[in-house]
Amino acid sequence: MAVEKAAYPSQYETEVLLKDGSRILLRPIRQDDAERWLAFFQRQSEQTKYLRFQRDPGEMGPEDALRFCTVDYKNTFALVGEVQREQRKEIIAVGRYYRLPNKRSARVAFAIEDAYHGKGIGTRLIEWLANVARDNGIAVFEGDILAENERMMSVLRDYGFHIDSELKGGVYHVTITIARSRRVERKEAERERLSTIASIRNVLAPRSIAVIGASRQSGSIGQLVFQNIMEGGFSGVVYPVNPKANAIMAVKAYPSILDVPGEVDLAVIIVPTQFVARVADECGRKGVRAIIVITDGFRERGREGATREEELRGIALGHGMRLVGPNCMGIINADPEVRLNASFSRVFPPRGNIAFLSQSGAMGLVILQYASDLNMGISGFVSVGNRADISSNDLLQYWEDDPATRVILLYLESFGNPHKFSRIARRVSAKKPIIVVKGGTTLVGSRAASSHTGALATPEVVSDALFRQAGIIRVDSIEELFDVATLLSSQPPPEGKRVVIVPNGGGPGILAADASEQQGLTLPEFSSGTAGKLGQLIKRDITVRNPLDLTGSVTPEEFEGSLRVLVEDDSVDAVLAVFGPAAVVDSTLVEDAIRRVNPLYQRRKKPLLVCFMGQRGFKARLGKAGSFVPCYPFPEDAVSALAKAVEYRELMTKPRGAVPRIKGIKREKACRIIETAMSRNKQRPFWLSAEETVELLDCYGIRTVGTAVAGSASEAADLAARTGFPVVVKLNSSTITHKTDVGGVVLDLSSKDEVKEAFNAIKKNLAVMGRESEMEGVTIQRMVSGGVEIIAGVTQDPTFGPLIMFGLGGVQAELLKDIVLRLHPLTEADASEMVSSIKTARLFEGFRGAPPSDIKAVQDLLLRLSAMVEDIPQVAELDFNPVKVMAIGEGYRVVDARISLK
Repeated sequence: MAVEKAAYPSQYETEVLLKDGSRILLRPIRQDDAERWLAFFQRQSEQTKYLRFQRDPGEMGPEDALRFCTVDYKNTFALVGEVQREQRKEIIAVGRYYRLPNKRSARVAFAIEDAYHGKGIGTRLIEWLANVARDNGIAVFEGDILAENERMMSVLRDYGFHIDSELKGGVYHVTITIARSRRVERKEAERERLSTIASIRNVLAPRSIAVIGASRQSGSIGQLVFQNIMEGGFSGVVYPVNPKANAIMAVKAYPSILDVPGEVDLAVIIVPTQFVARVADECGRKGVRAIIVITDGFRERGREGATREEELRGIALGHGMRLVGPNCMGIINADPEVRLNASFSRVFPPRGNIAFLSQSGAMGLVILQYASDLNMGISGFVSVGNRADISSNDLLQYWEDDPATRVILLYLESFGNPHKFSRIARRVSAKKPIIVVKGGTTLVGSRAASSHTGALATPEVVSDALFRQAGIIRVDSIEELFDVATLLSSQPPPEGKRVVIVPNGGGPGILAADASEQQGLTLPEFSSGTAGKLGQLIKRDITVRNPLDLTGSVTPEEFEGSLRVLVEDDSVDAVLAVFGPAAVVDSTLVEDAIRRVNPLYQRRKKPLLVCFMGQRGFKARLGKAGSFVPCYPFPEDAVSALAKAVEYRELMTKPRGAVPRIKGIKREKACRIIETAMSRNKQRPFWLSAEETVELLDCYGIRTVGTAVAGSASEAADLAARTGFPVVVKLNSSTITHKTDVGGVVLDLSSKDEVKEAFNAIKKNLAVMGRESEMEGVTIQRMVSGGVEIIAGVTQDPTFGPLIMFGLGGVQAELLKDIVLRLHPLTEADASEMVSSIKTARLFEGFRGAPPSDIKAVQDLLLRLSAMVEDIPQVAELDFNPVKVMAIGEGYRVVDARISLK
């Protein structure tokens, strides 16, 4: 009998990390899996078969296998876990569901090959099968599990879902509500974190390394990498692999990784591009846990290279290996328990508390050299290259709880999974600073925007939105990256913006004060108590105010005493000491003074910064490892770093918020509106009609102005009379975005005759432009007077997904560009911050006699907009412009709305 094949849902293919750090591919089952499924079944022990089928299933043949591999991907679905063994792909796990007659429930069953028990595969199958089921409208899993199958019961109970179980006759009947609650989200995130740490440990802290392509040729990368590992003092075992050498640097060499006698955790591959895939496969067959591919010639070289990279990625995944690169410069771990320099950097900076990730190998070399020149130590360094597998998402999770890492620095050129990056970085940045310098300004790419929101979502605005939402400090240069890192790696972040400047001359003090004002820092006046103490300390005739100019005649004792007084003042958040060359005072005595007071500032959690004019970095005399006083060459550099530290404190302490669950939304009705519109329109993308738009917004409780559509002048006049004067007449067109540009908006009409004239005027304007065919009639709305005009919108970014925009609206929206963007979904804190962070936010307070605006209602609008985007992924672009925000208690009205679907 012929079996009709359903369309294969490739979107459900996913790579998952297991407990031990290895990887497998989960993908939907296919009919051509029948032979692999049968082999999987036959490899199972009798006990495993009994626990799965709750009886002896007997022998199974090809017809049985085809039956188990045939699903419709909606009412019946199965995921398989796939690995590469002996150059062939094999199934090692299956999870499936069958929808029950009530349509909202499904029976589930799981089977895992004996050799793979205990790795967390069952947990991953549950996670992804539940994701699929939710997409297909299933809310509950049911199943029968033998009481003796304790392992499966433990997996289900520990997952995080709400479970009801009833034991009868030695069988548990379980009912699992698969809603993705916050508890489930936390459990899934924690499992992912632990698996990621286990996998990255094989890269950064391996017990054994093979260098495939290690060379005796002086100056070659193969020679340099192996030499760096050896001379760096690696604590583990190193195996050089080279078929043309018996030994390298007096270490026995092996012709192939397969010939290496011991286990290998990490392999560094430095062979010609055409051999990389074969070598990687041999590493997998050897059981290597992770590989670093330094060789270039992959995606960065165009289509052919991209094909090679995809093959390499597939080989690594099939064998469960993690992959760094390709086209990278390697990794460094300064931990004295490891001491690994598996890179071609000749610089091995001292141990410190800063972790670096660089997407660029060339920039990685610059960063390491610069760090060494500044006497800045590192905890670790990873060059991720093309990011075929391991990316910043993985390293952030590894460094999150790494006790040796206090600050994380990232040099990024592009994002892999920005939503995952944002989620992870938001969590990590609450524990330690993440500082990013972003290279390249074309993340979003060129976009022929057909909405205000699309036009305003520029690459830099989008990146800033991501970083701010994630609590990340963004800087504009490598120099600024190090300026901020030197401060946050050695001093506590300031509690606030109040800084005292202590120079030994007027000019440097003025420069520092001007820079502070420009950066948004404040210079507080001294309290009477502090002023009195400073006056008693300094006997010379100086003015005791902020900046505290101690003049060129200052003694080391006065300098130290002043810093001791200021550390005790609770109205001071940070102190910047600025010392220029002086003929009278020995600068080394001032350094000694700063070294002595630094512990006081550390205990009070108050940052102390120093500007020795013309000098940069960490001075050995200015503290000890982990608590140096950062030294800057010019006051502006120090102030800029301090301002970024203040920004980090604000990001760290601001409420994180949660995505609210909004009641009263008519989701099923909204879905019907979308389905009807999608089936009626074959063009993609297309704009919803005015009637459909108003009806959809009503489903989400978004307040609009009543809108009627007219196809003629007389119909418009009649509708206006029923609406009630005064009214607004607007062009109704699915192709013209900016109606005012074509004379398509006529305001404040008070009679039927005026409405007819407006209709004909709009029609005439379009005829003059040769665009009369684009007129689909007009819309009639009651005139809304007063209020502040804002814009809210959505655009779909190819990298970042849905972006939600808020800003000052009206016809000048694109001219003024006073907007903010956030990644979807919005939390309550996001919505509140968006409203308050535009430059013209003071308008909402009641500017020049106007009443204060109903900003709570605006925040509610943004959250409802985010909820709509969550439910309707077909939204391509959306504009609410303008939205009239009325006085407190009067809410808002969306005056004009356009929604494009794809």
